[in-house]
Amino acid sequence: MEHYAAIIRKLPAKPIVIGHSFGGLVAQKLLGMGLAAAAVALDPAQIRGVLPLPFAQLKSAFPVLGNPFNYKKAVSQTPKQFYFGFGNAVSEQESNTLHAKYHIPAPGRPLFEAAFANLLPNTPAKVDTKATRGPLLITGGGKDHTVPEVVSRAAYKLYRKAPSVTEYKVFADRGHSLTVDSGWKEVANASLSWLQSKGM
Repeated sequence: MEHYAAIIRKLPAKPIVIGHSFGGLVAQKLLGMGLAAAAVALDPAQIRGVLPLPFAQLKSAFPVLGNPFNYKKAVSQTPKQFYFGFGNAVSEQESNTLHAKYHIPAPGRPLFEAAFANLLPNTPAKVDTKATRGPLLITGGGKDHTVPEVVSRAAYKLYRKAPSVTEYKVFADRGHSLTVDSGWKEVANASLSWLQSKGM
């Protein structure tokens, strides 16, 4: 997050930030810090205060969280694990293609930090949900196993006392691969239309 904050502070104007998964958590933090004009958080990773922890999410995260030594490692997913966690709303063939094209080992630390966000007062997954800031759109994927829709909705509800615009949109038939799979244009167009409706 500090990496992006340092870049933004050098810009002549506040940007619109759009992030998916952990990028959605980062987008919320940047907006809450007053560094962005607006934000779209697409199926964002769990922030402090979000309580639901559905079984599908636990199963999706188990390849990382199941081994505490993964905290300091980069962890890979098999095509089967990727299909369950990311590509379950598309065909297995498309999921395997996405895995081959986009999958890389990812650091385990952020997943542990998000998983234990409600137990650690100084967690990096803490977001200022009461800040006066630009508009925020949070999305949920109805078939998302990595960040189930109930988790995205719970994040949205944390903003109910915010003085600024916060809205929520569900992509009912989409999973966690919604930004890169064959239906990505629907998500992009909905995000752009929402931003335009807010004068962005």
